[in-house]
Amino acid sequence: MKILEIFSLRKSFGGVKAVDDVTLSLNRGEIVGLIGPNGSGKTTLFNIISGVYKPDSGRVLFEGKRIDGLPPHEIFRRGIMRSFQIPRTFTKLTVFENALLTSNPQPGESPLKALSPSSWSSKEVENAKRAVSVLKSLSLLEVSGSWASEVSGGQMKLTELSRVFMAKPKLILLDEPAAGVAPGLAHEIFRAIVRMRDELGLTFFIIEHRLDVLFEYVERVLVMHQGRIIVEGTPDEVVSDPLVEEAYLGD
Repeated sequence: MKILEIFSLRKSFGGVKAVDDVTLSLNRGEIVGLIGPNGSGKTTLFNIISGVYKPDSGRVLFEGKRIDGLPPHEIFRRGIMRSFQIPRTFTKLTVFENALLTSNPQPGESPLKALSPSSWSSKEVENAKRAVSVLKSLSLLEVSGSWASEVSGGQMKLTELSRVFMAKPKLILLDEPAAGVAPGLAHEIFRAIVRMRDELGLTFFIIEHRLDVLFEYVERVLVMHQGRIIVEGTPDEVVSDPLVEEAYLGD
């Protein structure tokens, strides 16, 4: 069953075609990689899906309904969440507090319900227990009380990932989750992705330059070059395609 469908998507900046007639789809529960040289349009595509940019033309459908042109907060409410290449944590909060920020729902945030703790206290306890479970699955429980500014770069990425999982999304867009982290932690991040997919039925669309790591965990790979999808297939099929070698190495 398709969860995301993109048809003839285009986005230009001046005379540069960052996304040029892209058509693709993701099945529910898939883990799909998006690769390509720097400047090939991958992050621009993510920005369109998540509502940061409006496309010049084309359509983006999520669960059968158009979302292109909607603001980011509306797309988030529909179940799409993303992370960024450079982690964006709240450094003056602890790792645990960062995870709690996206807990959904949080009835205590309502001005009316805030006056009646009995109407939201149980949900706060439930969210806290779920945060503990998520942090444990990401090997962050031991640093959960540390300031987000004091943990390692890899743990910052995992902290951001904990916020993603706590939001209860349906589709997660990850921009280079393994960038800048040690090989062991990179694999740990991807094992957590697979575990969350299996346990919660989530769908992942992942930009990643560390192909040796990515190809161990994805079922399908899309290759982007000069704004277009040039190859699609399994990791083995993509590796052996001459168009991919040409895109990365040139003529």
